[in-house]
Amino acid sequence: MMDTIQRIIGLTIGVLVSAILLWWWADLALEQSIAALAIGAVAAFFWPVVVGIWLARRAKHRRDDKIQSEVERQVNEQKRG
Repeated sequence: MMDTIQRIIGLTIGVLVSAILLWWWADLALEQSIAALAIGAVAAFFWPVVVGIWLARRAKHRRDDKIQSEVERQVNEQKRG
């Protein structure tokens, strides 16, 4: 729960800083940059979830490969012996 709160606070601060920088450097009206800020905030919030799913799938695939190679090794031993 605390991690989610920290992430939301961090995103809020990041969006506010981005809005100020866009307004200051690009001389954009805040209304023009709202869509970009919203998309950036959503992406920043969800990228750890996407990376976590990808890493979990990768670890599962590696684990399955190790299990399969061990099964093949044992079957080959049984055929020889």
